[in-house]
Amino acid sequence: MSESSNLKYIFHPSKDSAYSESLKSLDTEEHIDLAFYRPIGYAWARLAQYLGIKPNAITIASIFLGVGAGVAFYFNNIWINLLGILLLVWANSFDSADGQLARMTRQYSRLGRILDGLSGDFWFAAIYIAICLRENVTSDFFMERPWLIWTIAVVTGICHAVQASMADYYRQLHLFFLKGKDGSELDSSRELRERLASMSWKRNFMAKLTLTFYTRYTESQERRTPAMQALRRQLRAEFGNTTAPEKFRTEFRRLSLPLMKYANILSFNWRSIALFTAIIAGMPWLYFAFELAVLNILLIYMVNRHENICRRLTADLRAGYFKK
Repeated sequence: MSESSNLKYIFHPSKDSAYSESLKSLDTEEHIDLAFYRPIGYAWARLAQYLGIKPNAITIASIFLGVGAGVAFYFNNIWINLLGILLLVWANSFDSADGQLARMTRQYSRLGRILDGLSGDFWFAAIYIAICLRENVTSDFFMERPWLIWTIAVVTGICHAVQASMADYYRQLHLFFLKGKDGSELDSSRELRERLASMSWKRNFMAKLTLTFYTRYTESQERRTPAMQALRRQLRAEFGNTTAPEKFRTEFRRLSLPLMKYANILSFNWRSIALFTAIIAGMPWLYFAFELAVLNILLIYMVNRHENICRRLTADLRAGYFKK
């Protein structure tokens, strides 16, 4: 393709068949992403590809934009707050672009996945700190109890981490059974620990350090999903390392697909809408209330329902329902 053709398609994803290949799967894509962030992310990805920019560089740029948004949310000024909203939207468009570029150029890496996860942590850490500092100088209630908003922020941050982790895990599980290992970023803590044991701290310090944190992250996901882990063990016992039968994968997709909308709500878009509403309303603390009440209820429902699905499928496997 010529340079003029490359530039032509940068801002017209609908005319480029490669656009659909930059998406993970329509099963796991959120409507707001498909309508807004993915087309913008694809434009950034095509431009980055044209300029020779790597996915991890885009991820790092998104961290600075997201932290800048947090700083802007500290100020009790609508125009600065609107700038913060713009910066966070920009950051998320970069967060979309890095993954799309990686899929377009086959530049996958575990470091990229770790960086991608950490970027959102940096954004929201800055946002949480900004909300606490702002409430302690603008709210009479929190000015009299400065410790309270910080305590709420810590509890909310822990809940946020669990919500995002489980949403990511269920999407990766769905993609694994839909598209196979190559179409998913699903990992096993058992395999990660084996890889860790083969690495030297002296020769691979940074690689082993990042993999250590990622292994603990994966272990935390597995601890929260005992029925899912029992299902994966049953699959290994019956089919080894081969792909599960088509009949099983079709049934898993049918049962898992309705839960993807809840996983998407626990991700960025609806969370950011609640955040923007609270900031513009001049009551940033409402965002914490939304995460603690609405999103935690949704998380509990999603996990319980998914675990029940896994128990049912495990029983069907043991009964021989999915024999090849």
